[in-house]
Amino acid sequence: MDTQAPEAPPGEELRDKAENLLQELQEHFQALTETLNHRMEEMGNRIEDLQKNVNDLMVQAGIENCFKEQMVRSLLGNSAFNLKNVIP
Repeated sequence: MDTQAPEAPPGEELRDKAENLLQELQEHFQALTETLNHRMEEMGNRIEDLQKNVNDLMVQAGIENCFKEQMVRSLLGNSAFNLKNVIP
């Protein structure tokens, strides 16, 4: 007497393999997403540190105020130029 487990319908095995593959892909994608998010957070922290260091160096060099004044003059100059072109 040969006792074998009943065979699964032909499409069921393929469906199970597809589900397993999709589950593995989802897990892999989730791991990649977590890795990228972690790296982006690290990069953001590094950029913030770099900005702080540059600001500190500008203060030490005494050019911070000069730079801000140039930016204000530039913005005001551009605004005045734009107003001259708009108002006859």
